[in-house]
Amino acid sequence: MTVGRSTLAIQGGKPQGVLSRIHQSPGALLPAARYDRRYSPAHSPHGPRPTRRDKPPVTAPQPAPPPAAPGGHTLHGRPRYLQWAALLLLTAACVAVLELVHLPAALMLGALVAAVVVSVHGGQVKVHRLGYLFAQSLIGCLIARSVGPDIVATALRQWPVMLAFVFAVILCSTFLGGLLAWWKVLPGTTAIWGSSPGGSTVMVLMSEAFGADMRLVAFMQYLRVAFVAALASAVGSIWLPPGAAVHAAVEWFPALAPVPLLQTLAIALVGGCLGTVLRIPAGALLVPIFLGIALSSTGMAHIDLPPWLMAGCYALVGWTIGLRFTREVVGHAARAFPRIAASTLALVAMCGVLAWLLHLFMGVDPLTAYLATSPGGADSVAIIAASTHVDVSFVMALQTARFMIVLVIGPGLARIVSRTVDRFARR
Repeated sequence: MTVGRSTLAIQGGKPQGVLSRIHQSPGALLPAARYDRRYSPAHSPHGPRPTRRDKPPVTAPQPAPPPAAPGGHTLHGRPRYLQWAALLLLTAACVAVLELVHLPAALMLGALVAAVVVSVHGGQVKVHRLGYLFAQSLIGCLIARSVGPDIVATALRQWPVMLAFVFAVILCSTFLGGLLAWWKVLPGTTAIWGSSPGGSTVMVLMSEAFGADMRLVAFMQYLRVAFVAALASAVGSIWLPPGAAVHAAVEWFPALAPVPLLQTLAIALVGGCLGTVLRIPAGALLVPIFLGIALSSTGMAHIDLPPWLMAGCYALVGWTIGLRFTREVVGHAARAFPRIAASTLALVAMCGVLAWLLHLFMGVDPLTAYLATSPGGADSVAIIAASTHVDVSFVMALQTARFMIVLVIGPGLARIVSRTVDRFARR
């Protein structure tokens, strides 16, 4: 018997189910108004037609909780204040350990390691973007302060030698980064930025603006800082006079100079705002660098950054980078560690050869040549240079010249090398 567009099963020529009381001959057509939609699903090949009451409520999909941390300990779902407390305590512990071994950039590296631990254990705290941008601007002012008139004069006086060895170090690092990209250890731009011999913090911050994975760039850069600083300290100890200290004590709360501090904050605020509003890649970092150099070198402003203020900046930057790590990224970094470490040691060896050439052909003493061509660990290099009988101006001029050149050509170089590697990889 056919009812509307549905077909009811007939057994023995009689209608079944709730319509059994209706007397119709087989094949007769029932009016649609008399069709009971609540019939048994066994009487229709299409199953029941759900009513509006039968439909389940539509709800937004709920995000799946992160996988439990090893050992079952996780911060997921814990109150935010407990997560921040765990992050602060871990940061203090990591910084204390790194300071004991006199590792450069211990403040930022300790904050980064603590943030990675919190992130992979389900932590969900985040650093506000404005705080992160302002920390970048203050780091830009710190870099501008390091470019003094003595360094500029030395670089201009010996610019042919400076340029030759600066580009030689950049060529070596770019070659090794290209190999890492060719072997697919890391993506192209990430490998180039991670191998760049500029300031580690600046390279990490700029890499994010130019499309690289800043987490893996940070892993490469700070691994090289640790290697280079350890080797530079070992080499420098050979020439250190008896009783000389390689690591100077830091006065965390010196007497404040209000006017220079306000000038510095103004440079950071104005430069950071200009770089962000004008949408300059890494503008919050780069604009304060060049603005600070212009104002401080002309005597219009004096940059003063107390250590406690920079400690807060380093913590914000380290937390921002570390909290973006996931277990997948940590696992990838661990698998890539042997080849990245080999690349770092190869770069140190190449720079050692360049230092020998600088000593052989230019008559520069060996320690000065080694410290000048060292591909990172600028803090340790500066302290060792100040503690020994080397040409401090030459060392810092070559380090600063390399940093400024990488700052300018780094984005284009990373893009060109990455595209070249991809083009050859497709063949």
